[in-house]
Amino acid sequence: MSKHREELEHRLKLRNIKLSDFDDIRDIMVSIYKDKGMAWTRQELKNQLKVFPEGQICIEDNGKVVAAALSIIVDYSQFGDNHTYDQITGFGKFDTHDDEGDTLYGTDVFVHQEYRGMRLGRRLYDARKELCENLNLRSIIAGGRIPGYANYADEMTPRKYIDLVKNKEIFDSVLSFQLANEFHVRKVITKYLPEDIDSRAYATLLEWINIYYEKDEKLIGNKKSIVRLGLVQWKMRRFSNVDDLMQQVEFFVDTVSGYKSDFCLLPEFFNAPLLAEFNDMDASEAIRNLADYTEEIVSRMSDLAVSYNVNIIAGSMPEYDGKKLRNVSYLCRRDGTH
Repeated sequence: MSKHREELEHRLKLRNIKLSDFDDIRDIMVSIYKDKGMAWTRQELKNQLKVFPEGQICIEDNGKVVAAALSIIVDYSQFGDNHTYDQITGFGKFDTHDDEGDTLYGTDVFVHQEYRGMRLGRRLYDARKELCENLNLRSIIAGGRIPGYANYADEMTPRKYIDLVKNKEIFDSVLSFQLANEFHVRKVITKYLPEDIDSRAYATLLEWINIYYEKDEKLIGNKKSIVRLGLVQWKMRRFSNVDDLMQQVEFFVDTVSGYKSDFCLLPEFFNAPLLAEFNDMDASEAIRNLADYTEEIVSRMSDLAVSYNVNIIAGSMPEYDGKKLRNVSYLCRRDGTH
């Protein structure tokens, strides 16, 4: 602690970060991370402030930022536990932020070296927890460095090192602090921050669970995490016309709908029996004539999707615009669109 700081009277203030704080923040990060290339750029800070200003928190002392915690909201199911730092932050663009997400993701926490021992990190963590609760998010998740591992990497695995830190047999400046703040280790991830030499590119995936979280359950119309598919095995037989074909289609749609399926999948070229009408033509001409039925079939499939409340994946059918012949599959949704 410098003599100059001892002579100052502290005036600590917890607040949200402003872009004008960048120089203070950059100075802290450079002093902590040195040559690791892990300090934020002005653009990266600007990106985070743009997408989620409420999640960027700092502590100032007499107008100078001395500690900060940065975060975004994500739909964690889109990433899972095996993500990297670049993936979760969108390579510093933070376009991964999702206001409708369920998880507060901590992207960084740092404290000026001269302010160590004042428990400013705990204040920032408490502010994050308050934010998580107020936003009704499921949890806080963060990838944590294990900088002390560099001293033990030749003699033990990361798992053994983490266990010893948990048992307080080894002190790690980052992990010990996080464990003391009610975070638990979900797993060890590799190549999270490849440039983090001290951690040997390992990281702990940490979680703090919001016990006050209340899932916003709709009584009707909830998004499904599991869907039921009805896969139709189509036995080829002669159809005299489109009405005959659609009668067969409706039989299967009705059956699949009866099982409360979300999708009914028809096979490729299910309408091929209609080619019998064009037996006198060569193959290319016949398939182009078959394409004339596609628009009508799609329209009638859409009606069935609405009537039977099931999304229909209409196999595939030829489609011809006068220049190009394509093999097209339509999705006819139960809301009437396709």
